[in-house]
Amino acid sequence: MDDIIATFRPGLYEGRSVLVSGASTGIGLAIAVGFRRLGATVVATASTPAKLDAARADPANAGIRFERLDVRDRAAVDAFVGAMDRLDVLVNTAGVAKADLEYDEETYMEVIDVNLNSAMRLSMAAHPLLAKARGSISNTASMLSYLADESVPAYCASKSGIVGLTRALAHKFGREGIRVNAIAPGYHKTAMTEPLWSDPGPAETIARKAALKRWGT
Repeated sequence: MDDIIATFRPGLYEGRSVLVSGASTGIGLAIAVGFRRLGATVVATASTPAKLDAARADPANAGIRFERLDVRDRAAVDAFVGAMDRLDVLVNTAGVAKADLEYDEETYMEVIDVNLNSAMRLSMAAHPLLAKARGSISNTASMLSYLADESVPAYCASKSGIVGLTRALAHKFGREGIRVNAIAPGYHKTAMTEPLWSDPGPAETIARKAALKRWGT
């Protein structure tokens, strides 16, 4: 990450407040660490206590405030964001995938709720603070917003939905000076993708298909 951080002006986010959901591991945690190293006050949320404890204990994450939040619970989301005094940046990264299980309706709806509905819940809860700060929202889509993987239909649907939600919120919130964007990561070595990158066969196949012939890190 050092080479990436070096491309930004030191202290770029000094005095800014950032909230990152789904940030005890993976891409969400990396984003939280990046903002902290650029000077921001960072609150990182997740729903699994053990993962939060592990993140807190890691010296690499020093200075980040880790808090438990179930993004499926609207009342909890409203209360959590409502207790904040300031918010400049909201990063929605909370997400799950349940390969080969998402054709079950209950599982399908669970994935949609975590991946898509939570982004709407958090964005609406954060809207007043972001409008005051003329802040920004960054949503996490996926390459599967545009491609398909038959093993994760709910994940594909949720990430396609993130693209549409981002466009709608960009128009709606843009009138108040709130910028809304989305990123669409490809394959990165995270806990979610470990079954793929830990197996040499799939890992090499995926790397060959990438433009740089490697996994994201």
